Amino acid sequence: QVQLVESGGGLVQAGGSLRLSCAASSFYSTFTIDAIGWYRQAPGKQRELVAWIESGQTTKYGDSVKGRFSMNRDNAKNTVYLQMNSLKSEDTAVYYCKCRFGADFWGQGTQVTVSS
Repeated sequence: QVQLVESGGGLVQAGGSLRLSCAASSFYSTFTIDAIGWYRQAPGKQRELVAWIESGQTTKYGDSVKGRFSMNRDNAKNTVYLQMNSLKSEDTAVYYCKCRFGADFWGQGTQVTVSS
């Protein structure tokens, strides 16, 4: 079992920036996550990929965020960060952290609202 706790969401004006954090913890004293990243879901829409990285591979970004969002991972802290720049109203959504450690695990989500 892995627990994911997201933080950093909030209200921001269009053109602004936010940084989300996702901290992973587990019953196991040491564990290595196979893959981790972010998804988002806007009202009335399907959940979509924001950023995803698997061990030994480069980060994959959703088309709508390429060039504006970047994800960094701190393996020592089992934490992943999502830096969101040049935010647009269409980025408004609940952002979910997801990881793969055998099975897939999801965080509870954090709301990001971009006002135009």
